[in-house]
Amino acid sequence: MQAKSRPSGRRTYALLASAAGLATVAALASALPADAHSGKGHGHHRPDRYQDVQLLSFNDLHGNLEPPSGSSGRVTELQADGTTKTIDAGGVEYLATHLREARKGNPYSITAAGGDMVGASPLISGLFHDEPTIEALNKLDLDVTTVGNHEFDEGARELARLQNGGCHPTDGCYTDKKFKGADFPYLAANVLDEKTDKPILKPYWVWQKKDVKIGFIGVTLEGTPNIVSADGVKGLAFKDEVETINKYAKVLQRQGVQSIVALVHEGGFPSSSSYNYDCDSPGAGDGISGPIVDIAKNVTPAVDALVTGHTHTAYVCTIDDPAGNPRMVTSAASFGRLYTDTTLTYDRRTGDIARTAVRSANHVVTRDVAKAPDLTELIGRWNTLAAPIGDRAIGHISADVNNTGTESAMGDLIADAQFAYGKELDPETDLALMNPGGVRAGLTYAAKGAEGDGVVTYAEGFTVQPFANTVNLQDFTGAQLIQVLKEQVSGSNAAAPKILQPSKNLTYTLDLTKTGADRVVTDSIRLDGLAVDPAATYRIATNSFLAGGGDGFTTLGLGTGDLVGTDDLSALAEYLTANSSATAPLAPPATNRITIVQ
Repeated sequence: MQAKSRPSGRRTYALLASAAGLATVAALASALPADAHSGKGHGHHRPDRYQDVQLLSFNDLHGNLEPPSGSSGRVTELQADGTTKTIDAGGVEYLATHLREARKGNPYSITAAGGDMVGASPLISGLFHDEPTIEALNKLDLDVTTVGNHEFDEGARELARLQNGGCHPTDGCYTDKKFKGADFPYLAANVLDEKTDKPILKPYWVWQKKDVKIGFIGVTLEGTPNIVSADGVKGLAFKDEVETINKYAKVLQRQGVQSIVALVHEGGFPSSSSYNYDCDSPGAGDGISGPIVDIAKNVTPAVDALVTGHTHTAYVCTIDDPAGNPRMVTSAASFGRLYTDTTLTYDRRTGDIARTAVRSANHVVTRDVAKAPDLTELIGRWNTLAAPIGDRAIGHISADVNNTGTESAMGDLIADAQFAYGKELDPETDLALMNPGGVRAGLTYAAKGAEGDGVVTYAEGFTVQPFANTVNLQDFTGAQLIQVLKEQVSGSNAAAPKILQPSKNLTYTLDLTKTGADRVVTDSIRLDGLAVDPAATYRIATNSFLAGGGDGFTTLGLGTGDLVGTDDLSALAEYLTANSSATAPLAPPATNRITIVQ
């Protein structure tokens, strides 16, 4: 599976790259042999033994073609004196400029991604089933990406359409030109068709320029079925990441490919939120925790570097492989705010990467550079198609409604909207719960376009809730409700709690000094000021993802008396329209429903 020449008009490997910029450099200790970068001693007609290959990478774009707003469009930079500052970042017009500049002077360059390029996308992309993002990635000259969990939001058949092209089976073609699909391969080594037991897309891909070959293996997290709607992963099996990577590393080696990079849609949690934090201080990998650590420690030493994602965090770390040798593991936050520039030094004698020479750094996609005109044209074209829907005002706010913290104002607002909608469907509805992962952004007071400050447009609402989940009502016992709250901090959520956003009539205390389910103080749970009766029946509004037991909330999959309503964005729009106006804007909810003890 070597890289094939592309049709005319698509990318060749002639242009390519490196660059210094904002960030610190992590290096893998010792230097190369003395002749590593020397042009001497081999004659003018023989290539040097060592060839630097530039690997540019990013992850979790989520269709953010335009610069993300609020905190989603900023990164934190650690200063030399220990202070931090924030920098506005992101937007594919700027990302294209940065990548193109980085490639200059680097004839051997590859651009790879760590998954979730699409899904949970703003209106400009999500309204058109992410065709605009695939077109943008083609213009960014992306060479290869792994699938992430969000690539399965609309199922494997839709993912295949994004890869291969063709008009949407329901909505048809959006323009007079047929959608061509991705110029780059999506890799899905650990995603198997249950009937054939074979990967649904290519498991690996080989980049080659002259005598230099580097293989890429792509996997998504094994737990994808737990965080994607059941319809999206129907008929698919998700296998262990480490076992899959190790399997295909052997396949590549048998084909004579010794240099291997794993693209892994799973990540970690660095000790600092600053993108340029020294993850290896005081020791290799000491500054990172989370699932990627165990994966990196167990992936075969045949793999030379790991490009990761999923956790939307930024890090450039070394983590020892099973042989005890340090290996680079990187992630570039999310939404196109950063890109990683890694130098892989290829040894022509062995066909492998000289691991001791690998160096890497994250760079900010600043907005102080010229916009790439071809991406500006693309955004304008799709915005024109989206404008009649996206520009419609659905409400007014008096200040930013932020999506930050364990309990967020945006999460509370959505829960209130679903509670109010649930009451309309069935007056017996008692409360609503919203999963934090379904809240993709906050609402900003400052106008993004011509709508005016404080106006909430449909496009902004779509950015907050892009999944098209339905609002579902189900009956649970009080004991089950208490168990649901405990599942936020136990079971599969014990290590990384997922705190549900409650409607305004549910309050309780979360004691983070304790462990597991004990972190939810049972005696503190109150609904409308009263203790929850374990034997009573409560009607709860959730979205369809939670109603199917998603995010580890297995108890929410056991409800009875199901009633399925409209989509969640419509419920939010209806609530904003009914409860706000230009003269009486809605104030952000006070985040005081969960009392947190730390």
